[in-house]
Amino acid sequence: MSFLIACPNCGPRSAYEFRSGGEYQRRPSGDAPDRAWAGYLYFRKNSAEEHIEWWYHSSGCRLWFLASRDTSTNRVTGTLWPEELKKRGPSPDAESPE
Repeated sequence: MSFLIACPNCGPRSAYEFRSGGEYQRRPSGDAPDRAWAGYLYFRKNSAEEHIEWWYHSSGCRLWFLASRDTSTNRVTGTLWPEELKKRGPSPDAESPE
């Protein structure tokens, strides 16, 4: 099933023009404990809800950006450059295993 993604640089395009880079998570600091790095590298929410994800426009401008997508319907609710997310305030925290 295809859906539209609005590249911040090129505008709305078919999802077939893009490559997913997975769910966005805040990168731990260099001195973070191993548990934080394990959560960052190996664990994802994988729940049917809205997530912020990395996308690469492989058939267009060849730039990485972030998209907010509802994984149950594939509806993309917004796209932005990574720098814009930093300006908004705290980044979403990585889920860590209990």
